[in-house]
Amino acid sequence: MRGWEIAALVAAGAFAVLMLALVVPVLRLRHTIDAATQTLKDVQVRTGPLLDEVHGTVDNVNTALGQVQVTLDGVNVQLARVDTMTQHAQAATANVANLVGVVSAAASSPLVKAAAFSYGLRRANSARRQADDEKAVRATLKAQRKAARGR
Repeated sequence: MRGWEIAALVAAGAFAVLMLALVVPVLRLRHTIDAATQTLKDVQVRTGPLLDEVHGTVDNVNTALGQVQVTLDGVNVQLARVDTMTQHAQAATANVANLVGVVSAAASSPLVKAAAFSYGLRRANSARRQADDEKAVRATLKAQRKAARGR
């Protein structure tokens, strides 16, 4: 045998050993890929009904949101009515306040005059009583002096 034939045989043997060494990981990789494929099939089988349930839930939520929107529209209408009533009540309150101011001004002027008149009357009556008391005291003192002289 020649040298190049021996080298070719050695190379062929090394290539065969390399191929045998690579067969084991490739077979293991095939099992891993088969397991991943089976897992994906299981996920697909299980997610179908789950997605159907999610779709039903989303439909229910959309229905509920529609009902909430209708309710909010009703609440907004009622709030607009309450706002109108509040504005009317505010206007009525302002009118009553103005009326109270007018009545108060009209009634307070005579009341002030009556109070001033009664104060003046009390003061005059008090001054008259004091003058009568002073007159009586003077008369008593005068009578006592006369009686003291006549003794």
